[in-house]
Amino acid sequence: MFDPKTLRYDANGLIPAIAQEAATGEVLMMAWMNAASIEKTLASGRVTYWSRSRQEFWEKGATSGNQQVLVEMRLDCDRDCLLLQVEQSGPACHTGRRNCFYTAVRQGDEVEIAKPMT
Repeated sequence: MFDPKTLRYDANGLIPAIAQEAATGEVLMMAWMNAASIEKTLASGRVTYWSRSRQEFWEKGATSGNQQVLVEMRLDCDRDCLLLQVEQSGPACHTGRRNCFYTAVRQGDEVEIAKPMT
């Protein structure tokens, strides 16, 4: 049986989690989780992160409706990073974009490569 306590967390008890669209492989976002948010995610099937700024749980889409349903959780080889394969409804980014990686550095310049969906 998987035990979240066996993961390697930082000094604040957090582990980075990368959300990826399960169907396409698109990288959507990165956020932080702790052992309790991992347990909530596995119990509910809805991804719950830990908000460092608010110091509280943050179920993705609870207020926006842009939920992440967990398809599979993967651990990296060092057990210090998670890959969450999800089904994302709507934008994953709080800016209204499909993913959080909408700025590229091209020939030394920052370029916006995606506009908000809404």
